[in-house]
Amino acid sequence: MPNEASSDTATTVAGHLPYLRRYARALTGSQDTGDRYAAATLEAIIADDEPMAGATSAQDAKVFLFKAFHAVWSSAGAPLGAPDSRLSARAQAHLARLTPNTREALLLHSIEGFTDTEIARIMETDVSEVETLLDLADQEMRAAITGNVLVIEDEAIIAMDISAIVEQMGHRITGVARTRKGAVDLAMKDRPDLILADIQLADNSSGIDAVNDILAQFEDIPVIFITAFPERLLTGERIEPAFLITKPYSEGQVRSAVSQAMFFASTETLAA
Repeated sequence: MPNEASSDTATTVAGHLPYLRRYARALTGSQDTGDRYAAATLEAIIADDEPMAGATSAQDAKVFLFKAFHAVWSSAGAPLGAPDSRLSARAQAHLARLTPNTREALLLHSIEGFTDTEIARIMETDVSEVETLLDLADQEMRAAITGNVLVIEDEAIIAMDISAIVEQMGHRITGVARTRKGAVDLAMKDRPDLILADIQLADNSSGIDAVNDILAQFEDIPVIFITAFPERLLTGERIEPAFLITKPYSEGQVRSAVSQAMFFASTETLAA
């Protein structure tokens, strides 16, 4: 039977687990690999004789959780998920040539919202090194890959904002779709290299369904989902996206997610 401390630890970290899954999936390029290391992290924390030592707030607990993940993941050799397509294989070959630790720092900062000081704690380095890693990550990601992007978003202002950010990165917008049918039609006319999709669309259709329809025709397309309720898509109970942006989003989050997704082909479909 678990002791009281272990039970309290599990309760404390439970609220942060969806976001650890998001980070682990983006870092490894695989839902399965990311989730396995997130689960191993939780097991390691619960098995600790002094769980959450030094964590005095919810944010401290989150930093502790991500730091524990890094210890587990790094000790295993910082593995990536097995490539499941030619696109993801090329992506992982490219990543192997990048400066070590830049992706970790970029994801922790832009997607998970940690401060430089918190990232230094998580990665067990100093703040100046984190700043250097973030600068390098920005340069390397912006220079790496450009392509054609389909935006599936029913709110006009958000669609315009996302499109502008993506175009400033050097990508081309193939079109903006407000409905499931519109998204499929646009994809058939002009095959995208990346899809940015909201979950709920204008006619009450699903962005998930639209993406699944498109991936049935073109399986090697990375996908980024945008939602106000990320925890609903990060349960670990079904096939879920590796790349997820939370509304309200920042420009940095969009830029980071687009760059990451162009590196890792996330072609998993979702249950409707």
